[in-house]
Amino acid sequence: MSKSRPNPENLLARLEWTVIRRLDGLLQGDYRTLFRGFGLDLAELREYQAGDDVRYIDWNVTARLSTPYVRQYNEDREITAWLLLDLSPSMDFGSAEVMKRTMLTEFVAVMARLLTRHGNRVGAVIYGDGVEKIIPAGSGRRHVLYLLHSLSEQPERIRSRQTALGELIELAFRLIKRRSFVFIVSDFLSLPGWVAPLRYLCSRHETLAVRLFDPLEKELPDIGIVLMRDSETGENLYVDTHDRGFRRRFREAAQRRAETLQKAFGDTGVDVLELSTHENLLDCLLRFADLRKQRSLMVAGVNPPSKWGGEHDVSLG
Repeated sequence: MSKSRPNPENLLARLEWTVIRRLDGLLQGDYRTLFRGFGLDLAELREYQAGDDVRYIDWNVTARLSTPYVRQYNEDREITAWLLLDLSPSMDFGSAEVMKRTMLTEFVAVMARLLTRHGNRVGAVIYGDGVEKIIPAGSGRRHVLYLLHSLSEQPERIRSRQTALGELIELAFRLIKRRSFVFIVSDFLSLPGWVAPLRYLCSRHETLAVRLFDPLEKELPDIGIVLMRDSETGENLYVDTHDRGFRRRFREAAQRRAETLQKAFGDTGVDVLELSTHENLLDCLLRFADLRKQRSLMVAGVNPPSKWGGEHDVSLG
């Protein structure tokens, strides 16, 4: 389904006003709830304190002393972030006015601008019919516009081979030498073989999976005979959505796929930000930040307040 793409300059200006400006007010600059960006240099070991990130517990020292100790790092003056962007054919799907590709582009604009306007650097690897473009890390608003122009130039595709995210992740592991924050932005409709490379990537870099989806990929409505196209292979097939059995099998297959993804992310220790084509990007980001903050408080043994965001608080549902 082809939908017009906004001009990058107009898109960025709109998001700076409607999303980034509001994030500034609601998060009050605490972007560590979205990304952390710690440096690599070990500064010291100290006893664990309430609120510390449990991932930095030094288990060897903790076992020897019978007291939790955490590794404390010198924070880099700048963060380098890399965006691994899946623009394979399945991203050109959307059941309403927004495609997954559109959500990807808006996410890139918001995250890149949040980072670069504070002096941080952002690079990108674009995956379409294989890895197609590598954009070196840069900073500033002009660099963000270059990223967005690069995305707008990527065509919609129909191809005969399926997406292999393992190729993208393996290249990123070889490409990114300095410890960075890595965003993998995809619907994760891919051939197997990407979990092991993801585990290696996470061992070197702080990594966040940004999973895009459309509600129709989870459950079909009862709308009669429809023509469905496999966006990865281009194969067309007529299906009868009046058939309850078919709708049930479709729903069960989608649920199994979701459970497989959840297990893969859990096994690799990757946090997941889910973006739906039927939701507002700002709401998704605030809910994710809220979940991270709530989880951090619970890990630290603090009873989180029911409301900490005032009238803009996002329900955990």
